Order: sequence, then C-alpha cells, then structure tokens
Amino acid sequence: MEQRVSNDSLSWVNKQAIADAFGRAAKSYDQHAAFQRDVGERLLAKMPEDLSGKTVLDIGCGTGYFSYELLKRGAQVICFDLSPDMLEAAKEKCGDDHVMYKQGDAEQLPFANNSVDYVFSSLALQWCDDLAIPLREIKRVVRPQGQAFLSTLLDGSLFELKKAWAKIDSYQHVNEFISANQVKIALAQSECHSHQLDLAPITVWYDTAFALMRDLKGIGATHVDGRAQGLTNRKALLGVDKAYQTHRNHQGLLPATYQVCLGVIQL
Repeated sequence: MEQRVSNDSLSWVNKQAIADAFGRAAKSYDQHAAFQRDVGERLLAKMPEDLSGKTVLDIGCGTGYFSYELLKRGAQVICFDLSPDMLEAAKEKCGDDHVMYKQGDAEQLPFANNSVDYVFSSLALQWCDDLAIPLREIKRVVRPQGQAFLSTLLDGSLFELKKAWAKIDSYQHVNEFISANQVKIALAQSECHSHQLDLAPITVWYDTAFALMRDLKGIGATHVDGRAQGLTNRKALLGVDKAYQTHRNHQGLLPATYQVCLGVIQL
C-alpha cells in the first residue's frame, strides 16, 4: 500500500532538513557570510539607533551577529532560530545579559500577542513556504505602533549559478524565490497594510564558482527542495565551474547576483 505523507509532515521534514543544514554550518557560518552581513547592515540602518527599553525579536538570528548589534543599541533581545546549534553559537556571542534564546519556527512563533516592540529578521523568511504565515505571526506578537524590519531574497537570485547548473543536468540545484509582487500579496493577505519595500540587487564577486559554492555550503544554504541526492560529484562541480565562465568580467571575476527585498512594516 502506498503511504501518503500529509502536507504538515512534509513541511516538518523540510524544516528539519533546513535546521540540520544550518546547524552543520554553525561553526563556519561567520567566515562565509559577508553577503549576509551586508544585507543585515542595510536593514539595521533602517532601525532606531536607540533601542533602550525596547524588546526586539530577532527571527533567524543565526550566530547572533545582529542580535549583538541590537544589544549594543540598548535593546532586550530575543534570539530566535530554527537551529539549536545556531542558537548555541548566538549564546557564545551575546551572553546572558538582556537576551533570551528560543528555538522554533517563524510560522508558529511561541510568544504572546503584543509582546515585543520590534522584529528584526534578515534573510530568514525565504525558508518559509508561504510568506503570509510568518507575517501574520509577526503582526500578532508585535505591539501596536511597533515595527518589523525584514529582508528576504527574491526571484532572480543566483541566476548565474542556476544557468550554469542547467548546462549540467535538469535537476534543481538552486532554490526558487518569490517575486516582489508575491511579497506584496503576502503583505496584503497578512493585513500588513502600512509598509515600505526597497528592492536592492546586490552582486558579490568571486574568483571561481567553487568559491561561491563554498560560501553557500559554509553558511548552510544547501537544502534545495526537490533536489536529487548524490549529484554534486567532482565532475559535476567542474562542469558548473566551466559553464560559469561565460559570466566572467573584464577583471576576471565571476558575479553572484542576489535580488534582495528590504521591508519596513508599521504595525
């Protein structure tokens, strides 16, 4: 008899796989996360400089790099992540003063209604199947007149890598991301009506395609839904590196282009 898997079970399996991938990368993350820091710093620049007396929920805190920056602004910070290993890394960085740590899923925030002043979440929500679900949760936990500061990746991110892999096989090796219009739809569905979105294409330059793939592995962004296993052998990677050469610029560098959405939501 064929065994059927419910959507809830499948979602849990996928979330567990994502958490495991990031957990394995907890110790290597910071040395491969230059792009992630760039995006987070752009998002942080939109927040108030003085957060004294305010509670900030950092969703997808990772190793706590930006949680620590929020602490320096005077905030009480809640470090929240899907991966317990990432939370351990965050605790090493941020300590125990004015900070708490909670493991969980952005789609089911384990916090009371109207319990935080701000949400900060950089490059985490693209791992949710339906953006409207975490947005509704964020709206629920943020106090009236609070704000959420969010960044996520959009359709077109890593298109160079996707094209290079397409020359090797027909399998999916790069995650799909939603469009800016789908972000707006999710905001409407979650009744987050007052918001400002900034769309920022960001290009990171590499000497080789291998260096890009090392960064992606180093930060734990290796879970791709629907990817067949066992396909990233040395021959395939050499083929990707060769196919990527068509994007090399006059300085001999290879681009990795990300389409980034930076959002500020008034709640």
